[in-house]
Amino acid sequence: MVVCSANLPYNSKDPPLSKEFEELNQYCENENLYLVIGCDSSAHHTAWGSTNCNDRGEALVEFLNCLNLEILNQGNELTFCSRSRPQVIDITLGSFGLLESITSWVVSSEPTLLDHRHILFTLKDSVPEHLIRNPRGTNWGSFWEGLRDRLARGPEMNMKDEAGLGLAIHWVQQALRLASEDNCPLKPVKTGRQSLKWTLELKSPRRGARRLFNKCRKDKNPHSWEP
Repeated sequence: MVVCSANLPYNSKDPPLSKEFEELNQYCENENLYLVIGCDSSAHHTAWGSTNCNDRGEALVEFLNCLNLEILNQGNELTFCSRSRPQVIDITLGSFGLLESITSWVVSSEPTLLDHRHILFTLKDSVPEHLIRNPRGTNWGSFWEGLRDRLARGPEMNMKDEAGLGLAIHWVQQALRLASEDNCPLKPVKTGRQSLKWTLELKSPRRGARRLFNKCRKDKNPHSWEP
């Protein structure tokens, strides 16, 4: 799981989402990692409790709708308490798979030294596993047998009209999905990586650097650290 903060500058000429934000989300998707983001959006939208919607808020919501992220804000308690423009602009985003693990979202009443207020939530210690279907583990013999059986039990359909053709397509899709689920079970995603190994060319310089470091650390002469 990755937990981070994001600041989307209000005076940017580009849309709210930064390149770093998009790259981080793409990285988590590629590595099958859950993502939690505390975000100063500098944008207004009723989706996270603002009193109105502006162009930045509309652009941000449109982008979030394309991601596997959910807005976790609850209510409309002010998060930005400036005298001139108090508003709800701070949002918390989380992967869909974490929705049941993130609870007790609240804007803290504790005073801060900033215009922004603290946002608190509880992340349960049991984070759900990512489960996927790996086509390589499919029992293809049983798959084809189950698929033929489901297709044979399908209703009679007149595929000469649009309604009949649509029904046939739906039936084939359902048969494929069920045959796949029956013969390709869900399994946890393995995200562990092998530890890095030092090459023969680097082992000797590494030992030499370690010896020099230990020698300088024990020597009280400050000039020992000079090259």
